[in-house]
Amino acid sequence: MKAAYFVKPGKMEVREFESPTIEKTTDAIIRIVRACVCGSDLWWYRGISARPSGVVGHEAIGVIEEVGAEVKNFKTGDFVIVPFTHGCGTCKVCLAGFEANCPNATEGVNGGYQGEIYRAINADGALVKIPGQPSDYTDEQLDSLTTLADVMPTGYHAAFSANVKEGDIVVVFGDGAVGLCAIIAAKLRGASQIIAMSRHEKNATLAREFGATAVLAERGKEAIEKLLELTGGVGVDVALECVGTKESIESAFQVVRAGGHIGRVGVPHDVVYNEWIDSLFWKNITLGGGVASVTTHDKALLLDKVLDGSINPGKVFTAEFSLDEIQAAYEAMDKRTAIKSLLKIGG
Repeated sequence: MKAAYFVKPGKMEVREFESPTIEKTTDAIIRIVRACVCGSDLWWYRGISARPSGVVGHEAIGVIEEVGAEVKNFKTGDFVIVPFTHGCGTCKVCLAGFEANCPNATEGVNGGYQGEIYRAINADGALVKIPGQPSDYTDEQLDSLTTLADVMPTGYHAAFSANVKEGDIVVVFGDGAVGLCAIIAAKLRGASQIIAMSRHEKNATLAREFGATAVLAERGKEAIEKLLELTGGVGVDVALECVGTKESIESAFQVVRAGGHIGRVGVPHDVVYNEWIDSLFWKNITLGGGVASVTTHDKALLLDKVLDGSINPGKVFTAEFSLDEIQAAYEAMDKRTAIKSLLKIGG
């Protein structure tokens, strides 16, 4: 089988590998139909964070080819979302809705989804069944279903963790795919005003389509001043931080009103915790977020919303590629010619 392989920063290849097989009785072997490149992949692609060479990818949908003897909820031929989380579904952490932190998910994370065949662990607890078969859906629907493996649930996790509710004024830091999906999530949860922070017209246009009521291009001190001005000096009810940089996190801390909420899902990179952490105490701000509960959010809400057409997060894919074009797929996101790159792998 073919799979994407990270060689070194800036260099991706497609290489041949032996197809994976069932190793544990709780495994499932999946033929990948669609995968994609994540914004977090760019950290190691750009050499900003370290990662060893190897197979990559953590977002996909596909069809099950084989299941282990203990898999009860799925069978060969099932069409499924393959989340980047691998919770067992039965431990206390999973039952509380935090399967991304499952102590039984000790392997199989963040590698191999950008390939033709994938071995999923903890199939019963992790996978999410999609009705029917890939052929039953349009390309547009398949795109949106692909986002349910990571980017849409991650955006939703920001809004969920920050308890966005009817009438809230929400600001979203980050205009990449996660931030755009956080806008969808804030609208789903009833926010009355959604302010998107974006200085890229393609992203800003999509932000407005998804529900943003205002778009600001400012950054840093200027962004804080503008947001406070827009809210009469009080601050927003909720800030959704979908970037992970020091500037974005500190801006979120400063623009939330007393008693407000922050939802963080941006993977932190250059963050140095300082006096802004203490500001949460002095303003009674609630801080939530973390690694998204993909399976939980998909089953509870998001899959149904995609299937009934209420949301169409697949629009974040602004370029599509074959697996053989993996280098171009990464380059498109690295150079910002694509918001998010889709990989069309199987039928």
